[in-house]
Amino acid sequence: MQASPFARVLFALYVVLVSYASLYPMTGWRVPGAPLFAFLSTPWPPYNTRFDIAVNVLGYLPYGLLCVLAFHPKLRGLAALALAVTSALVLSLGLETTQNFIALRHASTLDMAANTAGAMAGAAAGLAFAPWLLHAGPLRRLRGRLFQQGLAADLGLAVLGLWLFVQLNPAMLLFGSGDLRDLFATPEGPAHAPSVFVGIEALTVACNVVAVALLVSLLASEPRFVRIEVASLVLAALGLRTAAYAIVMRAEDVFAWLTRGAVQGLIAGVVAAWLIAGIPRTLRIVLAALLVMSAAILVNLAPANPYLAATLAVWRQGHFLNFNGLTRLVAAAWPFAALAYLIYFAALRGER
Repeated sequence: MQASPFARVLFALYVVLVSYASLYPMTGWRVPGAPLFAFLSTPWPPYNTRFDIAVNVLGYLPYGLLCVLAFHPKLRGLAALALAVTSALVLSLGLETTQNFIALRHASTLDMAANTAGAMAGAAAGLAFAPWLLHAGPLRRLRGRLFQQGLAADLGLAVLGLWLFVQLNPAMLLFGSGDLRDLFATPEGPAHAPSVFVGIEALTVACNVVAVALLVSLLASEPRFVRIEVASLVLAALGLRTAAYAIVMRAEDVFAWLTRGAVQGLIAGVVAAWLIAGIPRTLRIVLAALLVMSAAILVNLAPANPYLAATLAVWRQGHFLNFNGLTRLVAAAWPFAALAYLIYFAALRGER
């Protein structure tokens, strides 16, 4: 029985994401006026809500689950549970202590307790479902049937998973990852006609749909599965997009993301992806890389959308501030992660 490289990739990735979310917005650094570990002896803050506690518990549920799966079968039972809980406690302690250096963050033992409880619950689920997920369960069989085996395929699936994750940010264009404008203080450009925004949005959506479809085709175990996999992935992304709007918007704005540009881009992207699914592998790698970066350039050139801005004005980030910051980071970095993966994938093919 072998370990799962995919579970280890996901676990490492999740540790990075949890760390960033805990330290967001990563600004306002200062020298703390009290001892670093003074918060360990202070009473639990009275202003924590049930929502805050639930978010901390749920945030570490995947941590415990992935930790157990990442070290299975080397560690099982109580040893795996102890590792997940202890490492979650150490990670949470380190992050809470680091929050002392950030003016907008507040270290709390209640957060640590909630994080550890979430990791324990996730680890218990991991122990219960490890055979079903990693051995001969239906999910493992489905993954083996649809996608290639090996670390390269695991990394590619992780890249696709991150693409799905960024669709949970309602503030960006549909599939519009790679926006780096927050890093640069650039003056606003002149006003543009609505048709300019519609055109850029359509091209952005189409480029991303085709790029993701090409990436899926590189990972698929058989060509006959590619179109089904691409359709399922795009539908899942649209479902997540709708869910994001349903959570943070008014009921009438749930489909505000479905603009004319988005519809045009979806249609063009799906048709193009359908037609070019069978082109040579090397050409697919090159074309996917070009489309990923082209879409990122378009995102950074896109003028502000007044309608989207008006819709998002009703969004009070509040409890979702950390999550929004995390999705923005992943969205900004995704094209570069996808490009790095395509280069890595091409290098592996060249060695064979």
